[in-house]
Amino acid sequence: MTKETTSNPEEKQESARKGAASSTRTRKPAAAKAASTRGTAKAGVKATAKGTRGRAAASKKAADKTAEKAPRKNAAGRRPAAPSKILFAVSEVAPFVATGGMGQVVSSLPASLMQVNKKLDVRVIAPMYQQVRQQFSGGMTFVGNIDVPLSWRSQACGVYTVERDGVVYYFIDNDLYFNREGIYGYFDDGERFAFFARAVLEILPHLPDFVPDILHCNDWHGALVPVYHTTHYGKLPEYQHMRTLFTIHNIEYQGKYDMAILGDVFGLDAEHSSLVEHNGAINLMKGGIECAHAVNTVSESYACEILTPEYGHGLEGILAQRQFKLTGILNGIDVQGQNPADDPHITANFTAKDLTGKAVCKAALQAEFGLEAEPRAALIGMVSRLVAHKGMAYIQGCMEQLLQESDAQLVVLGTGEAQYESYFRYLAEKFSTRVHFCCDFKPALSRQIYAGCDLFLMPSQSEPCGLSQMIALRYGAIPVVRETGGLRDSITDSGDGEGNGFTFADATPEALLITLRRALQGYADEEGWEILVRRAMACDFSWGKSAQAYIKLYKDLLS
Repeated sequence: MTKETTSNPEEKQESARKGAASSTRTRKPAAAKAASTRGTAKAGVKATAKGTRGRAAASKKAADKTAEKAPRKNAAGRRPAAPSKILFAVSEVAPFVATGGMGQVVSSLPASLMQVNKKLDVRVIAPMYQQVRQQFSGGMTFVGNIDVPLSWRSQACGVYTVERDGVVYYFIDNDLYFNREGIYGYFDDGERFAFFARAVLEILPHLPDFVPDILHCNDWHGALVPVYHTTHYGKLPEYQHMRTLFTIHNIEYQGKYDMAILGDVFGLDAEHSSLVEHNGAINLMKGGIECAHAVNTVSESYACEILTPEYGHGLEGILAQRQFKLTGILNGIDVQGQNPADDPHITANFTAKDLTGKAVCKAALQAEFGLEAEPRAALIGMVSRLVAHKGMAYIQGCMEQLLQESDAQLVVLGTGEAQYESYFRYLAEKFSTRVHFCCDFKPALSRQIYAGCDLFLMPSQSEPCGLSQMIALRYGAIPVVRETGGLRDSITDSGDGEGNGFTFADATPEALLITLRRALQGYADEEGWEILVRRAMACDFSWGKSAQAYIKLYKDLLS
């Protein structure tokens, strides 16, 4: 696969999409023809999207044999003493597509790594979803295409690239798997991300001047990259030096499938079944844990918690066996992009030295949502998915009582389970001038809530890391959190006069109510509260420290 020099990348893209859509899914084709087409692409002959149309799909045996024996363009040879090239394999990355924290993390960490170590070349690879194509393809360059073997079939794969803020992004294009309105939630998600994993590994020898030392894979969607590296690619000369890191952003979502489709969908033989089998089913996250050279989570506390039945979601035993390669590194936030001093989304800018603008933001938020214009009424904000593990039951068990016994106000932004949406609608109706519920997610509005609120509520039942509490601190909204995962690692109770928030340990509504009462008492002390706000805004959760920890982990992998 070589880089195309066409001046019209959109035309090339359309051609590649048609090629991807027309790739055959018929069993038992001529293996010789499949080997010939794959060998041509790997020999460096310019591959066009048109050339992939109508290619016969290889049988599993022939495709795997070709993957092992075909000549490679840029074999890497020896393992380097220190990492210089790192490739993040992810199912989502902001600003192209993001549904949660992982997409936000991968939008910031690669650039931060290169800022800390100027010798690093860090890139990202992700699927070309429909919304990515519609919003961003105009600025992309078509790199080329290859056929990707997956079990008995072969699928066309187009590759596009774009550089943004100094980071090179690659996108894997295939209409059958990714040209859909949604991102997740399809019956064939397992097959979609199996194709993505094979595509990531297949294209590596064809990326100009980039052979990664580290494949940094994320959550169950990327778990098959270390699995296939172990089963199909790791012994090939150009892959031998590569090491895999598997990051668990949330262990609750594991990618579970019936063992009956192990070979047909995932292209794994019975001899490899033990790598992904768990409790009688395919568990892709388990496969990532087993096969990756190292595993990490997004906070130190979460790395400890997932070793227990309460947080391990059935994988605690596997993790305990592999604890020697498990670490935790706390995420950071983009402090340049999330800065109240120059944020264009908020009513008035402010800093820790001059908090005048924060009072203006609070008044604007109260006016926008029809709340009582009471400058000294504590305004509690929440920006969250309304699901059980975010601690919604604790809020249900105490918020109405808090509102009845105080003049506090509440603003909630988020969507989720119907029972919790109904509860916040009920509160908004009962306390119409003190509670507002916006059943949506609007990034600009979330900034206004961070900037205008006095307290930020995040009583999670479990929280691998959490970014909202860090953003809240940045905007002077004091977090009220439960001591779990990344919340424990980033927020300390201010009861001793040195913390940056209010925390509680017991997973009960009563514990949350007591903590909220303490927070309101603290808010009543105007002078003390201003000191707390300034101290909170001075907290440094930039990516620098976390990036250094990842660089050390990469070096340890190659040592």
